[in-house]
Amino acid sequence: MYFRLIRNDMVKSKLITLTTMLFVAAAAMLVSLSAILIVNLSGAIDSLMNQAKTPHFLQMHSGDIDTVRLANFAEKNSNVDEYQVLEFLNVDNSQIILGDRSLANNVQDNGFSIQSEKFDYLLDLDGKIINVSDGELYVPINYMKDTTAKVGDKAVIGGKEFTVAGFLRDSQMNSMLSSSKRFLVSEKDYAEIKGLGTMEYLIEFRLKDLSALGEFETTYASAGLEANGPTITYPLFKTLNALSDGIMIAVILLISVLVVAIAFMCIRFTLLAKIEDDYREIGVMKAIGLRLSDIKKIYLAKYAAIAAGGSILGYALSLMFKNMLLENIRLHMGESENSSFATSLGIIGILLVFFAIVAYVNGVLRRFRKISAAEAIRYGTSQEKNTAAKRFCLNKNKLLNTNIFLGIKDVLARKRLYGTMLAVLVISASIIIVPQNLYNTISSTSFIKYMGIGNYDIRMDIQQTDQISEKASEILEYMNSDNSISTYTILTTKTFKTKIEDGSEENIKIELGDHSIFPIEYAEGRAPAVEKEIALSALNAEEMSKKVGDTITIIIKGKESKLTVSGIYSDITNGGKTAKAIFTDSSENIMWSVICAKLSDKTLADEKISKYADRFTFAKISNIDEFVKQTFGSTIKSVEKASIAAIAIAIIITVLVTLLFMKMLVAKDRYSIAVMKALGFTNSDMTVQYGSRAVFVSIIGIVLGTLLANTLGEVLAGAVITSFGASSFSFSINPLSAYVLSPLLMICSVLITTIIGTWNVGKIKISDNIKE
Repeated sequence: MYFRLIRNDMVKSKLITLTTMLFVAAAAMLVSLSAILIVNLSGAIDSLMNQAKTPHFLQMHSGDIDTVRLANFAEKNSNVDEYQVLEFLNVDNSQIILGDRSLANNVQDNGFSIQSEKFDYLLDLDGKIINVSDGELYVPINYMKDTTAKVGDKAVIGGKEFTVAGFLRDSQMNSMLSSSKRFLVSEKDYAEIKGLGTMEYLIEFRLKDLSALGEFETTYASAGLEANGPTITYPLFKTLNALSDGIMIAVILLISVLVVAIAFMCIRFTLLAKIEDDYREIGVMKAIGLRLSDIKKIYLAKYAAIAAGGSILGYALSLMFKNMLLENIRLHMGESENSSFATSLGIIGILLVFFAIVAYVNGVLRRFRKISAAEAIRYGTSQEKNTAAKRFCLNKNKLLNTNIFLGIKDVLARKRLYGTMLAVLVISASIIIVPQNLYNTISSTSFIKYMGIGNYDIRMDIQQTDQISEKASEILEYMNSDNSISTYTILTTKTFKTKIEDGSEENIKIELGDHSIFPIEYAEGRAPAVEKEIALSALNAEEMSKKVGDTITIIIKGKESKLTVSGIYSDITNGGKTAKAIFTDSSENIMWSVICAKLSDKTLADEKISKYADRFTFAKISNIDEFVKQTFGSTIKSVEKASIAAIAIAIIITVLVTLLFMKMLVAKDRYSIAVMKALGFTNSDMTVQYGSRAVFVSIIGIVLGTLLANTLGEVLAGAVITSFGASSFSFSINPLSAYVLSPLLMICSVLITTIIGTWNVGKIKISDNIKE
């Protein structure tokens, strides 16, 4: 019996049934996709790092190195399982040509290595350890993705020719947030090009127990070993690898939660519309003595069937789309070892959606208890008590057309009825605006404030070279005579020892210089203003358990000096662990220097970069806009895709919800429509009234949705960005897109759908719907 009733009802209301099923399918698809992507990303990262045997602790070092002392330290430390020192030959980008493209304008530190013998392997696209032959060159996978090189291309490195034999996955340096990229050559070729660049050492350790990593970091720093370069640990490698796709998945997860909420509301729409259509029949069933549970079963069975069909369809769609969304993950990290588990988790996700919908429908059906059999049989529709604002009267209206006035008055009179549609439009507006604002933020030039650097035009990095201070002075002397440079400063990063509470020592990298010329934004406090002050990056402050006003002990020239924490700032570069101070230090342990310059005319940037690059070949000179673009390019593209998908999903949701709501409203208002027709209102008058209701609700929904997106949405997006080292996150909003184009798109969609949804008003006959 139930099957026959369900089938007949679905045939009778094909559009509503199909629309409801599509909503359930969209919710199930997004939930399933989120689960599949999260598990696959996590599994792919683990697979890559297991295959490559990524070091648990990496200390990059420039300058002299005592390998005997390091070996002794590794041998005596009980936590160390394996240890090695790899050479990384840093070559000037202008000497690297791939195919017909030079890397002269590339902001990455490109270097050459040979395959490791113990761990930290460079892998091919099949996840296998690469055995490279003489004359072959394996190129970082990023240069395949941006079409800089392809297999078979000729490559020229400092005049020596190679053939691009393939591309490599590097568990350390895959991410664009990693400032270095490794090329792989044979031992013979490496020996021939060794004189082309400067040497950097990768001091690497794998531990017996990863949980001892914090203890090992402290022991390494206290031993006074080589540390002239960034320190990166296993958890940070995982974070860097997850960043780009992780943000995209976070956006999809946010959208999926919102779509599930909307799916519940849409089911409420359709269920209430169906109850309204069947009002008299429900009254008859109650009058003849059918139990309430039996009546509920008829409706519950139908929506259980719709939920089951939608969930199965959603799961099938998630399997169709997952390959497209997993493409970047598979390219950079390979197949996940948890792929089968991901599929199972996707099934669990759609089952949760199914049971949640059934439980929700069961809750909505409780309103059957309030239906009076006598009233339902007599009127055939529910009799609502309107509670319109008494002061909103037609005879006092001088501004609005009568039909528009009546439409708005109806919304004010039946707030609860329109509340559900309003909630859907609020969420839809948020779905459009939050990903859009996130994309605008990370793609804007102002995003550099989350990188711990100020707003300037040209950046000159001096590193991996001898006599850094002398070479920096050479550039500064030349800049003094360059009238196109309006402002500049030099910031020098050095490694110091800091004492922690238990008396042990840790390394801290401090950027020295005048931080007032190109200031950054601080999450708390301010920049250091005197020599006894220091500012910490958010991750450093968290790790050291320091806040503004606390003191930190730094060892300068062998003497302990107490510095007060003046501020905490965002930084997602150099592992997110940096500090800024203005004290002077004459020691030569310079890690790198950065010269920042502002031009009097920004349009001269490319010309000046070319001129300085030709003159000072030892420096890496880049346009700050290009620096941000190359560093965050893949992340920006991922979020852009997610934002476009979000707009499409939100507009489809808006159209379908408006259509469902208008059909429900027309069914509910049959009596009122018949009365108004009897009073002389035309079909076009009725369309204007319903259109004004929809537009009025849309405007309120868009305003509230915008406020929600810029408050709660900003907090949620900020939580994602903060996890990578940024703090005090705030949206950079494109007003034209967020406040003009998106609202217009939603309002037009609602208006057009309203006209379509109220098309049947003309078919309502006065004689059939006005009853005693």
